[in-house]
Amino acid sequence: MLSLLFAICMIWIFGKLLFFGIKAAWGISKLLVTVVLLPLVLIGMVIGGLIYIAFPILIAVGIVALISLKA
Repeated sequence: MLSLLFAICMIWIFGKLLFFGIKAAWGISKLLVTVVLLPLVLIGMVIGGLIYIAFPILIAVGIVALISLKA
């Protein structure tokens, strides 16, 4: 009986830790994509001669950032 209770509590605690880890990894991933990856992609597009595609993407991201800051 104690081993069953121990197993249930262990699954419960480590399940919560797993979900916390997934949420933390998602937050870190969003930070890395928005701070590191997106500017590098846009700079690469400009260097590669795709400024006509990079500029509208930059404007769209800027508008989304402004809207999300007000919300």
